[in-house]
Amino acid sequence: MSVPDVNIGVTEVERAAVSDGPVVLQIVPSLVTGGAERGTVEIAAAIVASGGTAIVASEGGPMENDLKRAGALHLKLPVASKNPVVMYRNIARLERIIESYKVDVVHVRSRAPAWSAKLACQRSGAHFITTFHAPYNFTNAIKKRYNQVMTEGERVIAISEFIADHVRRNYNVDPARLRVIHRGIDIARFDPDRVSAERMIQLTGRWRLPDGVPLILMPGRLSRWKGQAVLLEALTHLRDIDYRCVLVGSDQGRVGYRRELEALIDKYELDARASIMDECNDMPAAYMLSDVVVSASTDPEGFGRVVGEAQAMGRPVVASDHGGAREQLISGRTGFLFPSGDAKALAEGLRKALSLAPEARAQLHDEAIARVRAEFSKDQMCARTLAIYREVLRAGAGRRAART
Repeated sequence: MSVPDVNIGVTEVERAAVSDGPVVLQIVPSLVTGGAERGTVEIAAAIVASGGTAIVASEGGPMENDLKRAGALHLKLPVASKNPVVMYRNIARLERIIESYKVDVVHVRSRAPAWSAKLACQRSGAHFITTFHAPYNFTNAIKKRYNQVMTEGERVIAISEFIADHVRRNYNVDPARLRVIHRGIDIARFDPDRVSAERMIQLTGRWRLPDGVPLILMPGRLSRWKGQAVLLEALTHLRDIDYRCVLVGSDQGRVGYRRELEALIDKYELDARASIMDECNDMPAAYMLSDVVVSASTDPEGFGRVVGEAQAMGRPVVASDHGGAREQLISGRTGFLFPSGDAKALAEGLRKALSLAPEARAQLHDEAIARVRAEFSKDQMCARTLAIYREVLRAGAGRRAART
């Protein structure tokens, strides 16, 4: 199979953009909306703010503009491909990038490009760091070996204690290389004091929400494992109370699943109570409109950004009792955990959240916000990641000088 090469020549403008500080190349398959992608952009901005040079290699996507605004360089490469020929050719492509930009650290966030990047780093002398974003499944030794490359960085970042435990149980990783850095919530953006009444009114009109009716909000792309169907079933146990429910998220081409959810809304006679909205461009306002936020994933999430964002806005969260949600949510104080997939238990959690007395709701609001700001802020995530870059650079002092 013939795969055309990719133009990764360095322009004079790009050369001028490279600072005297550390040069960090992050690799992510694409730049569509998601936790790994958002984290990539946030770390890129932090690298630039600290005086370094941030480069991102991906197949591109809507978040390219966010990278440009952060002052980072984006190089388009076929790094999402699992085709062995493409992965092999990516070794040379990445080696050329490392040498051309004098990259000090390569930070990879996905398995296929990690194989290419690891070999490119070995050839060029750049530092190799990985981030484990999810509990990658395996059913045989081959798949496990494919996953294992994410544990072979000089430092292996786990985005939660849940992920770190998965790595410890399934892979032979030196504890000194494994670090937990929780995903970060942008508390400047997700701040209830910064959401104007006008923004909330606009979203209320767009979603056609009635005044004074409690809102159950479930953000997240329309994907079966996110648990939208579980929530719709749970709503059938709440017929005695008034509410509106909005599932907000793009189907990303999963038209069949969206139709299944629409059919469930019809089957459960929820047409007047539940609706599906496309991706929202003002999630802080959406959280402010909500009375309770749901995270009903049937598979454990590595972190679960929705749980953190909602708490940052002071909203009670009802979440599946597994994965990263357990680390973020204090059940009974900042929300309620329920057994994954149990629609009746989810309904009970929703009933508790919707029936909170004003004093209890106010206390939950304050505690949830304080916890996110203390434990799960974007600034903490960025500072801890940059500290790891500095750590490996100190350990390998002289590499850059030798390659200059």
